[in-house]
This record gives sequence, C-alpha cells and structure tokens, in this order.
Amino acid sequence: MSDLTSLTLTQAVAGLKTKAFSSEEITRSFLGAIDAANPTLNAYVEVTADKALEMARASDARLAAGQGGALEGAPLGIKDLFCTDGVQTTAGSNMLRGFVPPYESTVTANLWRDGAVMLGKLNMDEFAMGSSNETSAFGPVKNPWKSKASNAELTPGGSSGGSASAVAADLCLAATASDTGGSIRQPAAFTGTVGIKPTYGRASRFGMVAFASSLDQAGPITKNVADAALMLRSMCSFDPKDSTSLDVATPDWTASLGQGVKGLRIGVPREYVVDGMPAEIQALWDRGVEWLKAAGCEIIDISLPHTKYALPTYYIVAPAEASSNLARYDGMRFGHRATDAKSLTDLYETSRAEGFGKEVQRRLTIGAYVLSAGFYDAFYVKALKVRRRIAEDFDNVWDKVDAVLTPSTPSAAFALGDKQIDPVTMYLNDVFTVTANLAGLPGISVPAGLDSGGLPLGLQVIGKALDEATVFRVGQALEDAAGFTGKAERWW
Repeated sequence: MSDLTSLTLTQAVAGLKTKAFSSEEITRSFLGAIDAANPTLNAYVEVTADKALEMARASDARLAAGQGGALEGAPLGIKDLFCTDGVQTTAGSNMLRGFVPPYESTVTANLWRDGAVMLGKLNMDEFAMGSSNETSAFGPVKNPWKSKASNAELTPGGSSGGSASAVAADLCLAATASDTGGSIRQPAAFTGTVGIKPTYGRASRFGMVAFASSLDQAGPITKNVADAALMLRSMCSFDPKDSTSLDVATPDWTASLGQGVKGLRIGVPREYVVDGMPAEIQALWDRGVEWLKAAGCEIIDISLPHTKYALPTYYIVAPAEASSNLARYDGMRFGHRATDAKSLTDLYETSRAEGFGKEVQRRLTIGAYVLSAGFYDAFYVKALKVRRRIAEDFDNVWDKVDAVLTPSTPSAAFALGDKQIDPVTMYLNDVFTVTANLAGLPGISVPAGLDSGGLPLGLQVIGKALDEATVFRVGQALEDAAGFTGKAERWW
C-alpha cells in the first residue's frame, strides 16, 4: 500500500491481520511522517523510534504465528500525561522534565497488552491546564488546519492538542488523551477528529499525572467513531490500583455500531444557546437535529437549568483539586529542584516558581485561595453543592431522553496567541464540555461540518453514565449524515 499513514485504525488492524503489510512497515511510515512534520507542528515531545520498531517486530512475530491482540501492530501516540516505563513523562512541564517513570500507567499497559506500538509522547498543555496547547514548556502545538481567510497558525485546542494534531496530520493511527473539562472533545472539534470522554471511572487513572482527580478521565482521539469504539475498549478496565475505578465489565462498543438510532429520544437543552454564539455554530446544531430526526430519532426540548453555573463551578473545583495534587512537587522528592536556594522554604518556593509555568501558577493560586480557611465554605463547599445540582439536572431528564445533543465548542479553532491576554476568554472554550465532567457522564465530539473559513466544527453527544454504547450509536449517525471527509491541506 502506498500511504499507510492515511489508514484509519480499524483499516490498519484489519490489514495487519491479513498481512497486507507488516507492523514494521506501517511503523516506519509513521516515523518518516513524524520526522517530516514534527519540526513544524510540534505534536511530539519525544519520538521513541527504537522502541517503536522493537514493539512492531514483536507484533509481526505474533501475527505470523496467528496470534495478537485487538490492536496488534497498530502505531499509536501517547499523551505525555501517561507514565510510560523507561520513557520520559513530563506532563508538558519543566517541573517533570527528565522524569523517567519506573512503571506503566494502566491505560498504556492495556494498549501494550493488546499489541499496540508506541511511536512517542505527545505534547500537551502543562499539567493539562489549558485550552490551546500554548502553556506547554515545550512550546505550542500547531493545528494542521488553516483558515481560507488567513495564513495564521491555529491552535489545535487543549490540553490534548498534541494528540489531536498528530491524529489529524496522520502522524499516528490514534492517540491517547485526557479530559478534565473538555480536553479531548474541544481539540477533536478543532482538528476534524473524533474524541470521546467515557464515564468517570471507566478508564483507570493509575499512572496518569493528576490535574483534578474527580474530573480527570482518559479517552482516545481518533479518525472516526468506529476507531474510537475500538480503542476505548482497550483503554478501559477495572483497576484495583485506582480507588475511583468502576468494577464493571468493559463492553465491545464496536458491536453497538451499525444498530441505528431509530426510536432514540434526543434532548436539545435550551441553556446551551449562549450569548454571542456564532450563527455558524447554531446552524450546525440545527443541522444535527435534522439529521437525527431523519434517522428516526425523536427530538425533545429539555432544560438543564444549572448549566449557567457550570463554568464558574469547574474553575473552583478543578483549581482546588490541582492545588492539592500538585503540592507534591516541592523540589524534594522528585521533579525540578532549584540549585541556589538559601533555605528550605526558599527551596520550596524557588523550585515551584521555576518548575511551573504561569497558567499552572495562576490555577494553583486560585485553588489555594478557595481552599483557604476564610473562603472554603463560601467558594469550594458552595461549588460542590452546585456541582451536585448540575448532575441532578441530567438525572432529571434521563427518563425523557436517551442522549443529549449540543455543539462541541463555541467557535472553530482560533489563532495562536489570540486569547492568551485574557484567561477568562480562554476559559470560555469549555462552556459546552464541562458539564459532562462535573456530572461524570460520557461525551463524544464528532466532526460535522466546516465554518466559512473552511475550519472543522464538531457536535457533541452526552449520554447516561455507563451508556457509551448509545453515545457511539448517535455519534455514528451524525458521522454518517455529515459525511465529513475533510483533511487539512498539507502546508507543514
């Protein structure tokens, strides 16, 4: 085959099983593509070429013997948030630059168990704090897409910008990612890819560098819905090493694809019509409603009344948990240590000031503030109460609807540097996605059209807890109706 990098994950796995090509061949194709594109796109922070070829040869041997797992021989990219045994893991931060874990995260261990090949570690916003991949200590990632109206370099979204850019530019078959407030779904929408955040607790957080423990969840970014169903099955498992892991079976979500959506009830929440939402986003949402109607769904107007409080609630809860989680980086046990400290206190302060970037420092400061003695009840406890109300809003509609349809983002990808001056404007990128994290629900973003500048736009489907099957079914129906086949014109 001439262009192995353009294959979907499903196509590649099938081709490997029929021996149409070898794992070493497709791995070398991706390594060549990365060598050519990464100096411009900056999607990978580390390319593990030798390890990838070693893993590929081992896969070829298993395939030759008629063996192999669900992802046998498939080259993947790994977000640099997942600890990888013997391979540097930085979470995009100078604080962890040079840290080489002596153990494997459960998610990546599951992928290697199923035969996947690691191409390298993918760039990300520092400690997953960001919506544009501009907070990384390794520099911003660039979106493979460009607007017809401008030659400006665009963000791929964040924090999983490296994952989204790599998948969109055919630098891996698929990639792991993580989602705390939309960090899978927003980058997927910005790059014309598919991204799913499963139910909280579906995928183990063991070996994931923590941001906000009650919100973080692993998931994949892929080229289509079928690939997302295939990869998510490998990523998810019960894990006794993670106290929040759900002891439930992991379904074969690929089996739910093709079942159609006739008879499903789809909720359209009126509160997701936000001030200043571009007409193109509303028009895409309207088209999504019509597509699902045509596929046999019943469309039901619903109310999620506490939605307007979701963003401020998230930006209290997430920084508070981050403040606690990142307290471990003190310059003593592991991570960056200042070399010219005058005292123990100076060592703590200087190490953290040097190791953390401005956005991480901003969120840690907010977190420490809302957890402080004078403000704990007024901010943090109140935010937890509102979070419960947001979850109850969804609980109250599940007897009326099977899934909820919304836009994925309030805009298409914006230019790098556009929103760095005003952090609040940047935070508004999460307006449609944070509710699923606060309620612990599964959500998928599916590319559904282009804006007037030719940039991808996505639609989001939110489902009931542990009902990823319906989310995938609706996502596939949208994918089929949209017929989205857009690819970024190669400029890199």
